[in-house]
Amino acid sequence: MSTIVEQLAEFTAGSRYEDLPPEVANETKRVVLDSIGCALAATDEQKGTIGLEIGARMGSGDEATILGTGGRGSVYGAAFANGELINALDFDAILPPGHVSPYVIPGALAMAEKAGTSGADFVASMAVAHEMSNRIGKAMDYLRDIKDDAMNTPQVYGYASTIFGGTAAIMRVQGLEASRIAHGLGVAGCISPINSHMAWVRHAPPTTIKYTVAGVMAQAALTAAAMGELGHRGDIQVLDDAVYGFPGMIGTKRWEPEVITAGLGETWRYIHENSYKPYPHCRVLHSVFDVMLDVLEQHDIKPEEIEHISVFGEAFVRLPIWENNTVEFPTDGQFSIAHGIALAAQRVRPGRAWQDPDLVFDPKVLAMMDKVTHEPHPDYIPFLKENGASRPAKVEISARGQVFTGETRYPKGSPSPDPSSYYSTEELVAKFRHNADGVLSAAATDDVVDMFLNLERAPDMGKVMALFAKDSKVRMAS
Repeated sequence: MSTIVEQLAEFTAGSRYEDLPPEVANETKRVVLDSIGCALAATDEQKGTIGLEIGARMGSGDEATILGTGGRGSVYGAAFANGELINALDFDAILPPGHVSPYVIPGALAMAEKAGTSGADFVASMAVAHEMSNRIGKAMDYLRDIKDDAMNTPQVYGYASTIFGGTAAIMRVQGLEASRIAHGLGVAGCISPINSHMAWVRHAPPTTIKYTVAGVMAQAALTAAAMGELGHRGDIQVLDDAVYGFPGMIGTKRWEPEVITAGLGETWRYIHENSYKPYPHCRVLHSVFDVMLDVLEQHDIKPEEIEHISVFGEAFVRLPIWENNTVEFPTDGQFSIAHGIALAAQRVRPGRAWQDPDLVFDPKVLAMMDKVTHEPHPDYIPFLKENGASRPAKVEISARGQVFTGETRYPKGSPSPDPSSYYSTEELVAKFRHNADGVLSAAATDDVVDMFLNLERAPDMGKVMALFAKDSKVRMAS
């Protein structure tokens, strides 16, 4: 009987663009476009610039594009830099176990460019990477777990399991056979970074690397893929052994391997849980922002008129990372509840401006933090038990001697029973254009949008990535 790793390898090697359901191909192209836009917006942000510098130190070369810079580097250097750029603003998509795209896209993107992989094969690799990462993540503990009608936040948690999806995608764009891919995945499980997420959550001031380093994850996947390609023997039992294999290594209390393999290659699950972020801030506040900005706009409430903001939202965030009110780096502001609400109250269009130090450290923003209180939404747990997309929020804004209120259950950007929460392709493209503004020319932006939404028609990812050169006129072959 095949091991889980061997089944995942067969799934990877056998996945073809032509066999993807249209909705899977479409969602995969959407998440790649969105991720690239997040990277373009982050080239001047502190975490992004550090990622660029570290990537440059990993050797010069002309193998792969470094997004948003017009420059190129080695596959390893470009993957490191692009992973950090995608995640720098915390603007990238959310997919259980959490963030996936910044860990699985960069390595495969760099390798596909170097190898001249077709756009169709690259899309297939990305569908595999997101599906595999989601399935393995859902087999483990989750941050929003409930037990006995109370939050059951795990002691050990993180996104290290995405190394399997990242490794699979790299080997898929290289066209390697299933046996090689299996050994690459077996290596991946044994060189995975640790799950350090909960240390970051519970220690304030928090580390600026956040939950894990996207660049390191991308490089680990590249290393595992290369070792499998070159003939190393991996541990193909690493996902079958719950005690001494990957589940035991990574510290999960729950291990449900049937979630990984049931319907693999036939039922695509990730598209039903992939969420986009309208705001460059931790997802825990997005429902709050939706309600709050609607109330502010509807009643044209100016920041200086606000006396107090009461927020009722996520129930599991009574932890230091979200209660932190000491904002010393822009990344601190991405997670602080009080700071996020105070910043959003300024009614600045969401985008890279939210990470501009002039706004992050604006005295008006810092002073308004004292006017913010946060409590769990009273219906949070029953709503979450009923539907996992639930992130209920209620906001009460005191201004002009009145209290203005608003409430919602599902944040914009998530698939949910509420059709209005869906993020349309038109909305994603508008977000991309805003992120690319000032980084790409208008003509290059048009070309990139057209190319990535029709990526299956591109014969060579090397030519696709040439679009990111300044004022590029490269166009897709007809």
